[in-house]
Amino acid sequence: MADKLIEAKNLRKVYGEADARTVAIDDISLDIDKGDFVAIMGPSGSGKSTLLHILALLDKPTEGTYIFDGRSIDKYSEDELAKLRNEKAGFVFQAFNLLPRTTVLENVELPLLYSDIKESDWQERALKAIRIVNLEHRLKHESAQLSGGEKQRVAIARALVNDPEIIFADEPTGNLDTKAGKDLMEIVANLNKEGKTIILVTHEEEIAEYAKRIIRVRDGKLESDTKTK
Repeated sequence: MADKLIEAKNLRKVYGEADARTVAIDDISLDIDKGDFVAIMGPSGSGKSTLLHILALLDKPTEGTYIFDGRSIDKYSEDELAKLRNEKAGFVFQAFNLLPRTTVLENVELPLLYSDIKESDWQERALKAIRIVNLEHRLKHESAQLSGGEKQRVAIARALVNDPEIIFADEPTGNLDTKAGKDLMEIVANLNKEGKTIILVTHEEEIAEYAKRIIRVRDGKLESDTKTK
């Protein structure tokens, strides 16, 4: 039987008050097992990024229960949540979020600043992550000198450097051409084969096809949840 990594029940997220009140997600319940590969899809404004941010511990629901790795997030202090995000989760965003005047190696080492890993081990860990995304030849390049596809591969290496259990990706191919997007998804699919849990938001059907399961969200509600593999 698969181990549950995420158990979410009746999640609701409301922004604003009174007339300015917006319900971003409304009564969403789902479980995600360790080793799963989930694509979250839906039109703009459907609530898919809000859902990802809650699942990724970057935001908290207004209502509902969220259990991550067997423990309710209500039981964590802010410091514990920050540590959990840094050690258990890796993040990849559409905008890359790299430091432009910093080398590939230094960008990948960044999450280690906030970890318990000895500084003497940082470079070795960063190099291992950079090898996974096939960017050893760009090690000393500043991120401003890289193509979009290379920048996103650096972002994946940075997400991997703490050896997280789960990777969250928000439209990771949104700024890439078709070939770079395909290359990136091959890397992500291989990470899943090696046991990493992947949750990604995409609006592209061909990107969602890499996933084992597609969750569709519309108007803040769960529309469908389909196993594809």
